[in-house]
Amino acid sequence: MTEISGPVLGIETSCDETAAAVLSPDGRVLAEAVLSQQEHAAFGGVVPEIAARAHLFHLPGLVAGAMERAGVGFGELGGVAATSGPGLIGGLIVGSGFGKGVALAHRLPFVAVNHLEAHALTARLPGLVPEGLAFPYLLLLVSGGHCQCVSVEGVGRHVRLGGTIDDAVGEAFDKVGKLLGAGWPGGPAVERLAASGDAARFPLPRPLFGRPGCDFSFSGLKTAVAQLVATYPPGPLPGRDAADIAASFQRAVAEVMADRAGNAMDSFAARHGSRALVVAGGVAANAALRGALAQAAARRGFSLVAPPLRLCGDNAVMVAWAGIERLRLGLSDPLGHAPRPRWPLSELAA
Repeated sequence: MTEISGPVLGIETSCDETAAAVLSPDGRVLAEAVLSQQEHAAFGGVVPEIAARAHLFHLPGLVAGAMERAGVGFGELGGVAATSGPGLIGGLIVGSGFGKGVALAHRLPFVAVNHLEAHALTARLPGLVPEGLAFPYLLLLVSGGHCQCVSVEGVGRHVRLGGTIDDAVGEAFDKVGKLLGAGWPGGPAVERLAASGDAARFPLPRPLFGRPGCDFSFSGLKTAVAQLVATYPPGPLPGRDAADIAASFQRAVAEVMADRAGNAMDSFAARHGSRALVVAGGVAANAALRGALAQAAARRGFSLVAPPLRLCGDNAVMVAWAGIERLRLGLSDPLGHAPRPRWPLSELAA
């Protein structure tokens, strides 16, 4: 185990959250900041060029503020970790470039963090699980761009058990939110709307439910909602109907996710003695999904581990922690490491 000489600065700019955090070498959060870009709301989705320019504008101030609140000078850092993929290439260039500049100026080790691994390792943050969460464990990663079941067997060691064959679950939430006029981002907007709805009113499909394997599919469910909305006259949907559609959609998603994760738990349990299911990513903040997963896990003797809500979405705490995990193993990256818009977990072992 390599000793880290000081706190680690984490930087996250992979999509539309600009974030910075400073963690002590033992994983205590000394300071954190997340700025969710509002510039995209008018477009109903993230505009890559706008996102990159916003990162460029906001990141220096966020980093300076986090360092000041942490009471740490750049020369006192033990390393810099920045998300270097996967994600929108413009934002990745901004964040990783800024991190490399700090590392170069102060002769610090630099860690190019895989965004997916950062989500995967969040469950090992000190204080989240008593005694800490040991490898291996099963990960259900659910976000706007990703939906997959992964056996997390160590830092850089991940085995994909299944994933979406079309849309990610967060993408489906965004599209349904737009169809219902609920707003953007769709995940929290649909959840708020669904809170007052009747989830049993509309019999929406459950894609792949009950079938073998750990893959997911949400395109057909999204299309079913679009066809249902198309039966109404043009214009805003009646409030009650919109809430009922949102609730029916959310229940369908939760039941499908619990079913597919159940298959993954069965497969994982056959190979490992561990009984921990970690859910991470932006959609992990959804209470209905957490509830369905908790029930599925309990039936199989698994414990469900979920980060606090503030750490479900994109954040720099998870990036700094992933950097700490790698620095402890003596791993760092050259400043010439190129950001990667596509960077599967399976390629980390190399």
